[in-house]
Amino acid sequence: MKMDFKQTVLAAAALLTTAGVFAVDAAAAKALASKSACLACHAADKKIVGPAYKDVAAKYKGQSDAPDKVAARIKSGGSGLYGPVPMPPQAALKDDELKLLAAWVLAGAPDK
Repeated sequence: MKMDFKQTVLAAAALLTTAGVFAVDAAAAKALASKSACLACHAADKKIVGPAYKDVAAKYKGQSDAPDKVAARIKSGGSGLYGPVPMPPQAALKDDELKLLAAWVLAGAPDK
């Protein structure tokens, strides 16, 4: 099957769009979330105290700056986006850890 230019560009765009999702080290991210007590208030698919990670991912879907926004929110904490209960800041996390957690959350917090 021969693809024309438009099909090739669309296929490449689809690969680039989903590449970040598959690059997440889910096991490392989940371990970091557990160690940082994130899982005490969040779950992948249901609201506990804070929103479900799937809801966070849906809120930021299609936003190119989503990883930076979510990483900044994890670092600074806060309240008001999903209700009045404040999320404690994770200011001690390194930038690469914040990026890992943000990518994992935006991917829907996969187990694998």
